[in-house]
Amino acid sequence: MFTLQQIKTAHSKVRSGADFPGYIHEIRGYGLKRYIFSVIDGSTIYYGENGYEVAAAAIYEPKTIHSEPSPGTLRQNIAIHQQGQTDFFTFCDQAANAGVRQWIIDTTRMLCIYEDSEGRQMVAEPIPDAG
Repeated sequence: MFTLQQIKTAHSKVRSGADFPGYIHEIRGYGLKRYIFSVIDGSTIYYGENGYEVAAAAIYEPKTIHSEPSPGTLRQNIAIHQQGQTDFFTFCDQAANAGVRQWIIDTTRMLCIYEDSEGRQMVAEPIPDAG
């Protein structure tokens, strides 16, 4: 099974949203099935098979999540981030402002699912092949 250090090492290679697909493919190869990233504080829980999980602590001070979800704004921010125009922390700020509480990376279905504060799906974005 994967370790938190393996995940951190793989994530350290990500400079922008353009690098994200390669990161996901790498951690998928370690046996990671999904993870849930909290936009509130940057904490993450990584899940593998047979109930295996590893938690990573918060990486920034708590953010306020906008109470009115804006899927359209989120889609625009995702597109800009995927082009490499914003860094990770900027994207987290933009996601909070668009009403995203968390995103779920599903490596089985190769989807990134963004949810609002009520747990409703705002956007489900396919994760492309690593290029």
